Amino acid sequence: MTSITRQIIGSHLLAGAEITGEAIQLRPDQVLLQDTNGPMSFLQLEALGSPRLRVPRVVAYVDHNVQQVDCRNSDDHRYLETASARYGAIVSKAGNGICHQVHLETFSVPGEVLVGTDSHTVLCGAVGMLAFGAGSMEVAVAMGTGAYWLAMPRIVRIWLTGSLRPWVTAKDVVLELLRRFSVHGGRGKVFEFDGPGVAALTVPQRATIANMGAELGLTTTVFPSDAVTRAYFELLGREAEWRPVRAGADAAYDETIELDLSSIGVLVALPSSPDRVVPIEEAVGTPLDQVIVGSCTNGSWEDMYTVARIMRGKQVHPALSAVLFPGSRRVMEAMAREGLTADLLTAGIQIAGASCGACPGLSHVPASGTRSLRTFNRNFPGRSGTRDDAVYLCSPAVAAASAIAGAIADPRELGAPPDVVPPGSLRSSPAGLVHNAAPGAASGEPTAPAIRGPHMQPVPIGQAPEDELIVHVVLKVADNISTDHISPVGVEALLLRTNIPAIAAHSFKYLDPTFATRAKAHPNNAIVAGAHYGQGSSRETAASGLMVLGVRVILARSFARIHQANLVNWGIVPLQLEPPAGYDALEQGDELQITGLRGLLASGKPLTVVNLRTGAAIDVACALSPRERDIVLAGGVLAQARAAVAHAVQTAADS
Repeated sequence: MTSITRQIIGSHLLAGAEITGEAIQLRPDQVLLQDTNGPMSFLQLEALGSPRLRVPRVVAYVDHNVQQVDCRNSDDHRYLETASARYGAIVSKAGNGICHQVHLETFSVPGEVLVGTDSHTVLCGAVGMLAFGAGSMEVAVAMGTGAYWLAMPRIVRIWLTGSLRPWVTAKDVVLELLRRFSVHGGRGKVFEFDGPGVAALTVPQRATIANMGAELGLTTTVFPSDAVTRAYFELLGREAEWRPVRAGADAAYDETIELDLSSIGVLVALPSSPDRVVPIEEAVGTPLDQVIVGSCTNGSWEDMYTVARIMRGKQVHPALSAVLFPGSRRVMEAMAREGLTADLLTAGIQIAGASCGACPGLSHVPASGTRSLRTFNRNFPGRSGTRDDAVYLCSPAVAAASAIAGAIADPRELGAPPDVVPPGSLRSSPAGLVHNAAPGAASGEPTAPAIRGPHMQPVPIGQAPEDELIVHVVLKVADNISTDHISPVGVEALLLRTNIPAIAAHSFKYLDPTFATRAKAHPNNAIVAGAHYGQGSSRETAASGLMVLGVRVILARSFARIHQANLVNWGIVPLQLEPPAGYDALEQGDELQITGLRGLLASGKPLTVVNLRTGAAIDVACALSPRERDIVLAGGVLAQARAAVAHAVQTAADS
């Protein structure tokens, strides 16, 4: 028996060979959509001309803009709901919970493949799924064709031994991994957890670790489905859907990393990157203005229980505000039944609805120049909605202890930790879920049209690259630029997710408020970037927004996986600087000449870019699969699809 990863890939493989780095095509069992990227997936599905869904289960979640502070939010939600009804997708309505937590609890199936329009889709690897985050275009193609493309990853076994010491949590485990490997240490890899230490971790703990695999840059993360998983499914009332998934005793891996759980301490990530991890002793005493518990990383029953028991009989420090976001309605129901809600309210904690809320900067935005301690997964600059934010990441135990103290505090000073007691049941009301029937026509064609709001704009089409191209370097940026830098979050920007020309005006606004205006002044633009460009969220506007601003190529030391795929899908050429030192030879404002681009893209060979300011020749590579090169040469997925349709029509006419 092979590794879990190879077992699932092998049973879902449609095309390609399981050779590291080679393009493979998988058959997804499930698709997850959320309300900031999901509407665009449906718009793209319609633009592709796909008549029906070709994935057995598609679930659309309203979990980000749940406050509907503007009719554009409500219009997007109405479109998502009516498109779901048209195609036969399930809808999880506002208030039902965060997509990843709800999907884990309600729809996850060990051994299946899940693709989602959110980088944290990887959370469902906690129960033995292969779950992949992707851009909305890739997900639209998967829904319309029943196939998902990716590069075959390296499979790394994380061999766990020992057990967690008191007050050390699963959040500390993944922070330790980030401390060791950084935000780009997992690129091109799957972390598959195994070893005797796995049995000591509950499913919610595994979910926390799997979720932040996205912060490591991993393709995905996967745990076995074992007796612990079975007990969790029984608590949910879903034992019939459980199945065992485990690696063989002689399974081969590309690499093995050993991690002794008992060696890990209590950790905190400093502003403003998830890998700026230090022992809590180095942060204790840091004054705080805000503490928030929740998100898809730490919104489980166990997380809520831990905070409630620590806060019982105590109160939030008067110098700060404390907010709690449960992960799902199911968790909130259990909290109410088991008395946790009263303890939290008495302590002075504000209980928000089950939503993403503050994580993407949509609520509880911190004041300028203040410090916020959060149990979230990301603390990239400006992600909270405040340009000069200072966000620390921690476990729920640290958050609760710090809420009491008014500053970052070590929970080990509180004495013995509370023993987490599971609720009597995690069964839930079906309220909040709408199960739409698949189209009933014999042809399988959708019937009722989806309702578009007046602000929604047609999906723009990319431009095929010319063979000779002169581009203007409109911006030069450093290492580890995230999609939060490129296409910022926050209420204002997220209102525009279905209006790409409008959201493009927000591109890089925190790094350079003049970027969009300057880009519009040139017909062909380039961006020069350092390593791991495009890390973080899967949001596709970080590519499509640049495309409508005339960005034709990006020259970077390296690219994050999902973002590189998004650039390809929108016809932007991702060029990797070879060697990376070429970065130093380029400046903002340079004019670059690229000759023979189409021929070199078609062949996959390296090419040379000439800096017209200095005359220097700079070597670059375009490490794409043949399929990806074809997409770029066509100007993106939609341009390629339109060309294919036009060719078919012309062929029919000629015959």
